[in-house]
Amino acid sequence: MPVLELAVEEVFEIMVGCRVKPVAQTEHPPNEEYTAMIGLAGALCGILTLSCNAQTARQIARSMLGGTDNADTEVADALGELCNMIAGNFKNKLAGTDERCMLSVPTVISGGEYSFHSLADGCSVATVLLFEDAPVAVRLQLQS
Repeated sequence: MPVLELAVEEVFEIMVGCRVKPVAQTEHPPNEEYTAMIGLAGALCGILTLSCNAQTARQIARSMLGGTDNADTEVADALGELCNMIAGNFKNKLAGTDERCMLSVPTVISGGEYSFHSLADGCSVATVLLFEDAPVAVRLQLQS
């Protein structure tokens, strides 16, 4: 199993309390109304993003924080923390990067009218996982 998928699965199980399963990106293209981002600097340079639709974002926040109607700020906080935990789990799985790679503070974008472009030249790894039958996309773009 790829390291990124393993990191995502572990964090969802611990933080959200459910199992997620990878699916083909073409089967379930995510509607990206929310995107959480974490920058990586040091031994790894790039950005990790987590994207999903608004309904899925609210359900993730409910699972993490409890309650029935989470405010937009709580949804953003929950997604930012989830993205942070995935990035941390991922870098900890790579030998030699744990202490030589720093993570930025999470940033969360919401709304349906935006496109994401990274200026980093390098490789990209992406996975789509189903959370309660809704797609969640996680992408890692590394600068070469």
